[in-house]
Amino acid sequence: MKRRLSIGLAVVLLLAVVAVIVWDRGDDSAQAGDLTTVRGVIGSEKQAFFTDQRVVDAFARHGLEVDVDTAGSRQIATAVDLAKYEFAFPSSSPAAQKIQRDRKVTSVHTPFQSPMAVATFEPIVDLLSAAGVARKGAGDYQVLDIAKYLELAKAGTRWDQLPDNTAYPARKNVLVTTTDPRESNSAAMYLSIVSFVANGNTVVSSAEQEAKVLPEVAKLFLDQGYTQNSTEGPFEDYLSAGMGKTPMALVYESQYVGRLVRADGSIRPDMRMLYTAPTVYSKHTLIPLSPNGDRVGQLLSTDPELGRLAAAFGFRTNDPKLFADVVAQAKAPVPADLVDTVEPPSFETLERMLDEVEKQY
Repeated sequence: MKRRLSIGLAVVLLLAVVAVIVWDRGDDSAQAGDLTTVRGVIGSEKQAFFTDQRVVDAFARHGLEVDVDTAGSRQIATAVDLAKYEFAFPSSSPAAQKIQRDRKVTSVHTPFQSPMAVATFEPIVDLLSAAGVARKGAGDYQVLDIAKYLELAKAGTRWDQLPDNTAYPARKNVLVTTTDPRESNSAAMYLSIVSFVANGNTVVSSAEQEAKVLPEVAKLFLDQGYTQNSTEGPFEDYLSAGMGKTPMALVYESQYVGRLVRADGSIRPDMRMLYTAPTVYSKHTLIPLSPNGDRVGQLLSTDPELGRLAAAFGFRTNDPKLFADVVAQAKAPVPADLVDTVEPPSFETLERMLDEVEKQY
């Protein structure tokens, strides 16, 4: 009798444990099912951030599942059907301003930003420094002097024509590798920088100024030959193919810094980053198209965990100390502030210049 009772109690306990497990699984499923899906369209340079599991989990803790498609900032502002999305997140403030006007959105979120920079190599920096094109910046970093660079480019100077060049005697022009200006925001930011300098250190703001600078700045794109349509393209060439193929690549600072912070080995000891002087901040601006889209923007701007993860991907967040702490822990040689910065032209001015460059391809 006692044995039967013991067996009976064991069965009851086993059934109770099974019931708890089933209940827990059902509860987890219910929580997963309770997530609200929010669709957005973003610049491709943010895709790795949004698809990172830590970011996915951070949004899930707030009841959201963020599903993103990628497109160029110019495309987001002019060609993408935004009716399918609850937020748009281009990498360009001019593109964001156009979307905001067109969609009559009163408020936006700018949770992080990234200055433009040039990914290069130590021997290239030495050559450019000797030629007076690279120099020390206002802080503990080096810059590419755009005015001096434009002089070299205008003269059609080749690498093998630089004095005492034994490190990189390539028979091709001294040019920064960019993306296709017809497709990519980073190339539009580069156009903002070089047009400012070519216009006598003034933001281009009139048809006369556009006509004045276009012959010089269009050549910087056309002389490259084939260009890729995403910033990841030239950056991956820089990382994998080395100095021979891509001695200087225009990048977002976040791309380079993000690799340093993650310490994945892709940034080798001979690699260097130059900031353009002047540079432009690419301001990642989220335009909410629904209340849920606005919630995504609010979380990106205020949630400490999402801010920390954005900094880990190399983005400068609204909390400068957060970015500084992340790069300090990674021992990344990144300045806290950049003083030689300018604003891009208006969206309409950029569009006209880009259209004129496109006609010359």
